[in-house]
Amino acid sequence: MDSKAGQSMVEAGVPEGQYWFVGSSGAGRESQDQAERFISQGIWENGFEDRYLDTVKSMKVGDRIALKSTYVRRTGLPFEARGHAVPVLAIRAVGVITANPGDGRKIGVDWTPAERPREWYLYTGRHTIWKVTPGHWMREALLRFTFLGEPQDTDRFRNDPAWAKRFGDVDPTPEQRFEWTAFYEAMATALLGFRRRRGELLAHLREMQERHEELGFLMDRDWRDNPVPLKDICPFTVMGTFNRGASPAKRTEIAADWAAFLGVSAPAPTGFDGIPLLNNQNSWFFPPAGTRQKDDIDSLWDVFEAALAAADSSEDHERFRLAAAYDRARDIYRVGTKLTMGLFWVRPWNYLPLDGRSRQYLKTELMLDQDFFTADGAAYVTLLDTLASKFEDPQFAVHSFPELSWTAYLERYGHGAHADSGSAGEAPEPEDDPTPMSPQASYTVRDIVADGCFIDESDLNGYLARWRSKKNLILQGPPGTGKTWLARRLAYALIGTRDNKSALRATQFHPNSSYEDFVRGWRPGSDGKLTLVDGPFLEMVERANANPDVPHVMLIEEINRGNPVQVFGELLTLIEAGKRSPRESLQLAYPRSGTESVHVPSNLYIIGTMNLADRSLAIMDLAFRRRFAFVSLEPSVNDAWQAWMSARHGVDPQELELVRFRFEALNDRIADDPALGSEFRLGHSFVTPPAEERVASFADWFRGVVDTEIVPTLEEYWFDDAAKAESASAALLEGLT
Repeated sequence: MDSKAGQSMVEAGVPEGQYWFVGSSGAGRESQDQAERFISQGIWENGFEDRYLDTVKSMKVGDRIALKSTYVRRTGLPFEARGHAVPVLAIRAVGVITANPGDGRKIGVDWTPAERPREWYLYTGRHTIWKVTPGHWMREALLRFTFLGEPQDTDRFRNDPAWAKRFGDVDPTPEQRFEWTAFYEAMATALLGFRRRRGELLAHLREMQERHEELGFLMDRDWRDNPVPLKDICPFTVMGTFNRGASPAKRTEIAADWAAFLGVSAPAPTGFDGIPLLNNQNSWFFPPAGTRQKDDIDSLWDVFEAALAAADSSEDHERFRLAAAYDRARDIYRVGTKLTMGLFWVRPWNYLPLDGRSRQYLKTELMLDQDFFTADGAAYVTLLDTLASKFEDPQFAVHSFPELSWTAYLERYGHGAHADSGSAGEAPEPEDDPTPMSPQASYTVRDIVADGCFIDESDLNGYLARWRSKKNLILQGPPGTGKTWLARRLAYALIGTRDNKSALRATQFHPNSSYEDFVRGWRPGSDGKLTLVDGPFLEMVERANANPDVPHVMLIEEINRGNPVQVFGELLTLIEAGKRSPRESLQLAYPRSGTESVHVPSNLYIIGTMNLADRSLAIMDLAFRRRFAFVSLEPSVNDAWQAWMSARHGVDPQELELVRFRFEALNDRIADDPALGSEFRLGHSFVTPPAEERVASFADWFRGVVDTEIVPTLEEYWFDDAAKAESASAALLEGLT
């Protein structure tokens, strides 16, 4: 693959157009394999009546398409799996779309079936319909494998951060080998076979209770409140017997006892760091007999079975089945988000635990704002997809769910194994933590420029000075001018380091953003009762007050997409630079007591981003506007851009000069259009590859950007004049070799 890295897909022999990978069962058709029917009839069919209709409608005649099936394997692989399950995508047929009637249900395809399915590993997608676009080495490798028959460079994939901990050549630290995951997965697979044999599980549990007094908690109560043996059990409670407060040695002993009964050959783990634990006072996943509904335990088996099936497949019907089962099981009395801990145990590489440590890490370190307590099954699956996509980014903080849980554990406790926990999945704070604090590298305006900013240092220093004085700053500009990118780096420079992750919090406004989401409001808790919950802004107020010598930053993306006056409420007054003191404090709309009042500390700074080209946004309220300083960002395809592109990506200066000339001409044409204007110009992000991306041919990379990003934007700008959009696109590429 690397030998052809400099070629475009067209030069490599893959025609232009869109590329689709579609499931061989067809969306919505349960587990029935439809490959033979699809191939013989020359079609592919969307089995859903109310999903993916627009996606199927967007498929065009001439697009390339591949028929896939997905599963996992542990043996017979071209590399050592070390007991882990390996995601596999099998190519059953490739073809060209020949017809699309536009009903969102069926397309015509000229299929060429494979003599035998060709297997591709690790990077397999997460949906029945997967649109794969060139521009990233993983996607291009998959396209070459599928449509050109090139072999997969499995060494490169298995050593990528997303998979290196399981399959890579470099041996990670013992804690990060996550060897325990193979045992946990084997236990879950074996347990599935006992869904209709629960009597045998209970009989063995009674034997184990004679050997392990720690299992005495698993007793039911009769009508006289006397302890009696359980009459039923769920798989998560079985797994929970060795995932609660006990010594590591005892947990290993209990796990090994279950493994011997279930026929699991993998050795029981001896270390459990980073694995979320149950509260010893709440270690069941179902209520006692007196309050249990008749379907409760079956619902837990349903979500367990659905979770294993969804982990082994990228077919959407399995995902929807999991989401529905998740909702039923989560609503069982005293289950709630504890269910996610059980899902993590049974398939740790596929599911996220939402224990207290992980939730805190997601919010404060990974900057994901979501109400994890009340997330339903669909939202949970979406969160899994979001994180799985981020794991593929080498610059992301973590690259798997086990690493996320382990890192969250270290972030909070520094080191050591879990002890008895006071709440589900949480260990007590150590009395004396000798773990040394890592020194934090400084970050300055000079680092912003080195990272790829094309604005003069003097201007950047001016932005910072104005921000320090006004306390609140908004970066506004056309699309692609790097507003969010620069906002984060200005925040790092204001704080003085990019290592103090708790000093920066990011969120995004949208039309439904509310005071209750951002500041404080009543929300249902895991027990179904309403709880007064602080939003991200009050959390940052608390952090800033606790560390008055450290600047803290609240970053609000798309600040004008919501109604900022409504979202900030009475805090609109308190964010003014002249009112940042306890003397100016006010009572909130939802006070915790009659005497509580809040002020915004002087070391809490707000920075927002605003896209000027969005016509759907109303003019910003003047009362809100006067509390902010505004910086307008311009497309910066300038001398600094040329120098950086030449140094970082090795692009020929003449090639850069040509692209710069063509791009500026396009922006002049947009600015001069009376229906558009300067705010609709395209920013330099459109012509700047990410710093970490390897670009062997800038011309090929730029053509891909024009085809997939700039052309669709121009077609939207000039939706009533296709010829104008086409000529502007052609002019952009003219003379580019």
